[in-house]
Order: sequence, then C-alpha cells, then structure tokens
Amino acid sequence: MKTDIVIAGVGGQGILSIAACIGMAAIESGLHMKQSEVHGMSQRGGAVQSNLRISDREIASDLIPLGKAKLVLSVEPMESLRYLPWLSENGWLVTNTTPVKNITNYPDTEEIITEIRSLKNHIIVDADKLAREIGSPRSSNMVMLGAATPFINIGYDEIEKAVKRLFSKKGDNIADLNLKALRSGRSSSSSRL
Repeated sequence: MKTDIVIAGVGGQGILSIAACIGMAAIESGLHMKQSEVHGMSQRGGAVQSNLRISDREIASDLIPLGKAKLVLSVEPMESLRYLPWLSENGWLVTNTTPVKNITNYPDTEEIITEIRSLKNHIIVDADKLAREIGSPRSSNMVMLGAATPFINIGYDEIEKAVKRLFSKKGDNIADLNLKALRSGRSSSSSRL
C-alpha cells in the first residue's frame, strides 16, 4: 500500500495542520511516512504545499514524482490546478471552491471550477460555507481533510483521533469544532461518491 498526497493552498489556510493530522494518523496506524513542505513566501497569502508519502514499506524519497499522486488536496481552487501535473491518471482532486484572490490577475473563479469539473475524478466542496454552518469559519481546512478521507488509505477513526490530539492543546471546544468540521467534510464528500 502506498499513498502519495499533495496538499496545497496559501499561507494561513491550515495546510500544515492537515499534513500534521494525516502524518499522526499514519504513524499511529503503523505506517511509514515522509513529508516535505514548501512555504512559498512563508506568510499569509503566499503559496504553501506539502508532499506526504505514506506506505506500509520504507520510503526512499519525500518528494512525489510527476503523475504519481493519488490525491491532490487543495484548500484553494487555483492552487489545485497548479499541482495537476503531480496527479496520477486515476488520482483524485479534492478542492475548496473559495478563492484567495491574493494577486491582481487572479483568473475567473468560474473558469477554474469549470476546468476542475473537466477532470474524471474530482470532489468540489464549499468548505468555507460548511465551516461557517458549524460555527467555526477557521476550520475549513478540517472540512477539506474530511472530504479527502475516502482517498487517504488510513482508517477514518485514526484521522479523527489525530485531529482531536492536535487541537486538544487549544482546548476541548476547539478540538470539538475541528472534529465537527472533519465530519461535515466527510459527509459532503461521501454523498458525491
């Protein structure tokens, strides 16, 4: 079993929290894991991406070759298109609909969504709306993680435990809100499969 995942977005969207949750769940499941991160401008609004490689065998490199990712998980729609060259032929793109228009020539959002819809395997989620509905607008990253869980090859219970472990440091209320966000995203995604 091998799962290569590209997680993409912009600074401030919680990309590294998503990667941390998946990584914790992988290790708790007895799997091998390698991760690399690129922080772009390393500031709110700059491009951020993480490569996660998970396997039941040792992993030689932390970088995913072009065309080999089983999943591109993007918290920002334009960033999802940037990483399509890494997506395998049968891989899945799971993306948020809400753009972060951090550049003056940001493309038309509908054109981006149309291009995403042209892909064979895609899930498009309005994660920001779902996060607001549960009363936690900052948890859209956990909505996206939940939407991607069917494609990660780690037991959902392990991912829930990792989310709880990561966010419990901030208090039980924050952990509970992030778990609700995770479940909301999973429901949204599962209903489309």
